[in-house]
Amino acid sequence: MRKFLLPLFLLPLFALAQKKPITLEDIYKKETFRGERVPAVFEGAKKDPEIKTEDLIDDAGNAIGQPEDIIFSTANPNIVLIRMNIEKIYRHSSKATVYMYDVAAKKLTKLDDEKLMHPTLSPDGSQIAYVKNNNLFLYNIAGNSARAITTDGKWNFIINGNCDWVYEEEFGFTQAYQWSPKGNYLAYYRFDESRVKEYQFTQFDDTYNNQYSYKYPKAGEDNSKVEIHIYDVTNSKDVKAQYETGDIYIPRIKWTTEDNALVVFWMNRHQDNLKLLLTNAQTGASNILYEEKNKYYIDINDDWQFMKDGRNYLFTSEMNGFNHIYMYSLDGKTKTQISKGHFEVTAIDGVDEVNKRVFYTMAYPRPMDRNLFVTDFAGTKTTQLTQGEAWHRVVLNDNFTQFYDFKSDLNTPQSVTLNTISIDKKNAISTAVIKTIDENKKLKDTLSAYGIGKAEFIRVPNSKGDTLNGWMLKPAGFDPSKKYPVLFCNYGGPGSQQVGNRFGAVSFWHQLLAQKGFIVVSVDNTGTGFRGEEFKKKTYLQLGKFEMEDQVDAAKYIGNMSFVDKNNIGHWGWSYGGFMSALAITKGNEVFSAAVSVAPVTSWRYYDNIYTERYMRTPQENPKGYDDNSPINHTNKIKGKYLIIHGMADDNVHFQNATQMISALVKSNIDFESAYYPNKNHGISGKVDNTTFHLWSKMTNWIMENMGNENTQKPSQPAKQPKGF
Repeated sequence: MRKFLLPLFLLPLFALAQKKPITLEDIYKKETFRGERVPAVFEGAKKDPEIKTEDLIDDAGNAIGQPEDIIFSTANPNIVLIRMNIEKIYRHSSKATVYMYDVAAKKLTKLDDEKLMHPTLSPDGSQIAYVKNNNLFLYNIAGNSARAITTDGKWNFIINGNCDWVYEEEFGFTQAYQWSPKGNYLAYYRFDESRVKEYQFTQFDDTYNNQYSYKYPKAGEDNSKVEIHIYDVTNSKDVKAQYETGDIYIPRIKWTTEDNALVVFWMNRHQDNLKLLLTNAQTGASNILYEEKNKYYIDINDDWQFMKDGRNYLFTSEMNGFNHIYMYSLDGKTKTQISKGHFEVTAIDGVDEVNKRVFYTMAYPRPMDRNLFVTDFAGTKTTQLTQGEAWHRVVLNDNFTQFYDFKSDLNTPQSVTLNTISIDKKNAISTAVIKTIDENKKLKDTLSAYGIGKAEFIRVPNSKGDTLNGWMLKPAGFDPSKKYPVLFCNYGGPGSQQVGNRFGAVSFWHQLLAQKGFIVVSVDNTGTGFRGEEFKKKTYLQLGKFEMEDQVDAAKYIGNMSFVDKNNIGHWGWSYGGFMSALAITKGNEVFSAAVSVAPVTSWRYYDNIYTERYMRTPQENPKGYDDNSPINHTNKIKGKYLIIHGMADDNVHFQNATQMISALVKSNIDFESAYYPNKNHGISGKVDNTTFHLWSKMTNWIMENMGNENTQKPSQPAKQPKGF
């Protein structure tokens, strides 16, 4: 047989040709690149009771089917709550038909004929609290009876036990009540929305449509009046927590370990002054436990923990320029900084009160990495427990002797190991791998079969003397002698991070574009997180200014690379990123030739007040900050191509942002393209109705048609549709 020798210079092309091309169907329909899911289950850990679907028969003898959500309680393991027919409301909130199931008796009881919110068992397992029609209720399990704690709840007027829209979205919680440690009290929020202005959007149907109205306080507008009530469960007595009222927020309430001591978090409207008020549950009287002021603003989080010793509390703060852990005594006599250095704590993973240690994750050794550390309560001895330039996500067991390590990096899928934590006679702490749980072999084989590209981190200088973190994904079969178009994929909002050393930071959509001949880039601009307070808060009072200047600097820097088509640099973003894309095609018109804005804010005057005023103050105080960097005020600068996309039922970034941008584009006589999705919220998604696939197909084809050059593939179908009459 005669041997056929393939010329060596053709080998790379031959190898590339054997790889499967990524398709949009792979990403958005088939879930081809789905990784393996590994639960963190420790040997000997208490297991929840087994719930068999065939046993879930209601009083009428009807089977309810597979539970959609099960709520277990350690207080009463035999009683579980089952949620069915879950109906999403906003980003975090939902309501559902709720059943109580007695595991031992195999008895299923529907709590109410109407859908309920936030069902929870009391700490002693004898009662269930829930919210119905804006009122808070208590259900007595033994007596099989419910009673209303509040009765004045009314849609768009009064809310008890649940958040209003803006608290849910911006303070990140929706259940607005909490049991005291022993269950003797219920502390709950009461929102008076009567003075908050309503926003409306159309829900389209086959008849006359429906107008959905809800309370949405835009920047500079009135908020709900918030009261905190404490209800004595035994004596049916209700008292109001006492604090300075007016234009303020209550972003959190938390019980201490004492059953009659509630901490009310008080914050002024500028969000630069935070007070923790230690409040008596019987009288509502309070005194200041802690106060912090900041020249910019204070971020609210859930790191606050009250120690079981009843004498100390733990929290994180940026008070010294970086986010670190502190422990203060309740009497104010002892104040200790636990973590230190010019690095940011990103999570408190566990507090070992027996051995007086705090386990936490830090953005170290680089802002884009994550590693696990442990420090003693005195803040004197710190040990790094995971190593390397990588992204470690950990789950610790209850006695802090083992942890699961979910590790990945920019180009390597997650692997999972079970690790032990050992302490020798000199109190030196070390770790060792017990076993490898999962290496994601199936996904790795898939990546190899599809020829997934390797991204690389880049360092980009800006015109202010800072160096920005970024990553770059080059096209498949990259040839440095050719010139490729570049797509910036950017979010850029305050405290965010897209340039992380984790698998998934570079998405499979990015990989698809790279296979089609595009260079894909992401650069974290000024204002993003995990580089210290000053870098993050430099954008204060002028959102969009420094962020876009950095994106322009980055585009110029990358445009000077020999393999870049500097006349063909585009920008894509969603939400805050959509705002950035709109600025890129307007204020960044000299370097950006195309932009895709998905669900963009086009003026901060249209967005909610808690988020916007945190960074901008009110429009009345800072009109120049609002208007100078609003894309709608710069449409006349557009030279390139622009696509704007929005969901018409977006309760978060209103469709109004798109309509006002379009009005400005028309006034400036600027050509543009647009896509609108009826009845879709900020996420613009839907698998059953094909929305997700259609959206990403639309964007992909548009980018290929409007940014492609001789070195990129052409779209499989035209992005532009034939014009009608």
